[in-house]
Amino acid sequence: MRRRDMREVLTFTIDPADAKDFDDALSFAEQEDGTLQVGVHIADVTHYVKPGSQVDNEAYERGTSTYLVDRVLPMLPEELCNDLCSLRPHEDKLCMSVIFSMKPDATVLKHKLCRTVIRSDARLNYDQAQSIIVESQKVPAGTPINVESPVAHAILRLNEMALRMRAARLAKGALAVEQDEMRFILDETGHPREIYFEHPNEAHHLIEEFMLLANRTVAEAVGSRPFVYRVHDKPNEEKLADLADFKHRMGDKALPSVVEMLTMRAMSKAVYSTKNIGHYGLRFDYYTHFTSPIRRYPDMIVHRLVSKYILTGKGDTWPQEVLENMCVHLSDMEQLAQQAERDSIKHFQALWMQDHMGEELDGHISGVTEFGLFVQLDESRCEGLVHVAKICPGDYMMLDEKNYRLIAAESGTTFTLGDAVRVRVVKADAEKNQIDFELVESR
Repeated sequence: MRRRDMREVLTFTIDPADAKDFDDALSFAEQEDGTLQVGVHIADVTHYVKPGSQVDNEAYERGTSTYLVDRVLPMLPEELCNDLCSLRPHEDKLCMSVIFSMKPDATVLKHKLCRTVIRSDARLNYDQAQSIIVESQKVPAGTPINVESPVAHAILRLNEMALRMRAARLAKGALAVEQDEMRFILDETGHPREIYFEHPNEAHHLIEEFMLLANRTVAEAVGSRPFVYRVHDKPNEEKLADLADFKHRMGDKALPSVVEMLTMRAMSKAVYSTKNIGHYGLRFDYYTHFTSPIRRYPDMIVHRLVSKYILTGKGDTWPQEVLENMCVHLSDMEQLAQQAERDSIKHFQALWMQDHMGEELDGHISGVTEFGLFVQLDESRCEGLVHVAKICPGDYMMLDEKNYRLIAAESGTTFTLGDAVRVRVVKADAEKNQIDFELVESR
């Protein structure tokens, strides 16, 4: 099948600074009629990885790449992840693409799914892209922006569109729960020497919105044929009611981080399925994963189905039962990878706290259970447990689960989710990924 040659169209990637596998790129071109051509280009992994091959079988078993603090366990061999499939700048690369014709206000006029060959002009990290956006915002309103490069100009135009797309999603009720990503700087022995946090900014949202657009467009284009959807069921109504009651009672004292955490706990888990029930969190009727085939096997399946159903129109549909069994396996592997990533963070948090034994630190109650209080430290955001026996020694602690609090039976002292406390570090076990605190005082 012939590929659309887009090597002369301005194209670039935006990824984390330490990324080595670039599986998505954006292209941008202004048309004579005032419309904009925006291309979402995704590495054509399935061109190289054939069904039933040893590489394909191993990728399916893994299901996803796993990102630990100190290493990556890739789904595919490094030669594919970081070299052959990676959309590195100034190299001809094969892609599966969705080419959009759009108005400047982000209205999609039409789209085309196709195989392409691209040549990225620049590789930017999120900080570099964000600096372009921030610098443009310093210019007084109504003043023409002096854009130093075509890439910078494209980023600014695309960001304007992404802001509109994001606002429209949120206006329809899409969730906007964003969590900072904890990152570690390790010394030469692998011991953490610094903790810092990355918060999503406009550059992240820019990429996110166009990836969401591509994923939704692909899911809508398939029609009624057996397919792999990314679905998200409605939340637990009882938990939502409890959350609403908690927010009402706490009023202005309810910490945004606590409300965000409780909102996430009320949510169902997003999974892969052939049974399309829509995506509650995004407020999309149709949604799939198409944009990360280097690190997610479901995206590879979607690429193969798009090729079969849309690009070539050849071959029979895949049996839905076979696809559903694959979806179950891949959802399970995703959850295993996520748990491994959480365990890795807890391990390095414990290593970090080993250097702070005996210190008194400020934090907030982040969890309330029958066996004690979880406290998240304000500065490092490491989380540890104050065992129930050490909260009010000699007093019996009663769990009020609905109101997220522990109550001392005799004294009546209450500890509620979100309360400010001061704790002392008494134990940090990196083998068990556990940190223990004791209360110094409530604040």
